[in-house]
Amino acid sequence: MLTFAAAVFFLIVTPGPGVLSAAGVGAAFGMRVGLRYVLGLFLGNTIVIVAVIAGLAALILANPIVRTILFTVSTAYLLYLALRIALAGSDVAFAKAQREPGVWAGILLQPINPKGYAVNTALFTGFPLMPETVMAEFAWKLLIIKAIWIPIHIAWVWFGVQLKALDLAPHLQRRINYAMAASMLLVVGLAVASGL
Repeated sequence: MLTFAAAVFFLIVTPGPGVLSAAGVGAAFGMRVGLRYVLGLFLGNTIVIVAVIAGLAALILANPIVRTILFTVSTAYLLYLALRIALAGSDVAFAKAQREPGVWAGILLQPINPKGYAVNTALFTGFPLMPETVMAEFAWKLLIIKAIWIPIHIAWVWFGVQLKALDLAPHLQRRINYAMAASMLLVVGLAVASGL
């Protein structure tokens, strides 16, 4: 279980649309709004996990046309986020929104997040914990994932709030934005490479 927990931690903590947007919402709107947005991410992530467990994701992604459409939409969205981050200038807000995003914004991000499907498929199909009782294994994995997922996403919101509070010099803020945009582009590159 420790190997599984370590894999969960490293797969979730790496920059992706969920954690980067959580940090952005925290930086732009504060902790309260950030936590509300994370609730939406949590619910959306749970929907993706259920789809992966139920095999719906496999069925949907087995259709080349549907797979191409979802891949194109999600990749375009990630590129859009990376561009918004990179062009934020000296205002650290990662993926700054014009108005407070709510729970629905978080829910809607997850189904188009390719990292979410890739991570959850890897976690639920790999790392056998109880191969003789699949449902018990899925239940334990879900509990472990959520126990790690929640504090990581809250920490990213807190990171965004704290980073904004530092009131860094404009050139440092731009560098942070470039680094976050580069991280997002790395996720896009990995998604494109895995989709080829």
